[in-house]
Amino acid sequence: MSTFVLISGCSGGGKSTLLSELQNRGYTVIQEPGRRIVQEQWGNGGSALPWQDMEAFLKEAIQVAQTDYSTAPKDGPWVFFDRGLIDAAAALEELTGTPLLDELNKTHPYHSQVFFTPPWPEIYEVDPERRHDMNAALHEYERLERVYPLLGYQVRLLPKTSVENRADFVLETLNQ
Repeated sequence: MSTFVLISGCSGGGKSTLLSELQNRGYTVIQEPGRRIVQEQWGNGGSALPWQDMEAFLKEAIQVAQTDYSTAPKDGPWVFFDRGLIDAAAALEELTGTPLLDELNKTHPYHSQVFFTPPWPEIYEVDPERRHDMNAALHEYERLERVYPLLGYQVRLLPKTSVENRADFVLETLNQ
């Protein structure tokens, strides 16, 4: 079983905060491809931005996620991914109709348990890198909620509680 664990779910649901807590506890964390791409595109004047060219953005996210997967430490304790390959591939597949998920899931398997941040409107915020509204976040969440079980993953909803309790929940679930 892979030590690569995905934290996915609804945008603005506290993924990054949870991953910071796990990193503070000594675990390796791989940051979300999308935010890194937005920062890079802004820096070089590129157009592969979700609000400018969604297809180019998602193709770049898949490439970044594949690189993250291949360069992440393979020995030792859990490695936590903020989103990852499946999230980007599911969005691109929905956008273009090009089947990607099955093959990418076979070549890049993650731990069988995926942790989802549920929609949490009370903490949702738009920021320069996340310009979509709560409705778009809910659509994304519903897509991921369908896709992960179809690929054989067990989705575990994170409780709406403190970040410390969420991190404890993740680690206790994985160590069972």
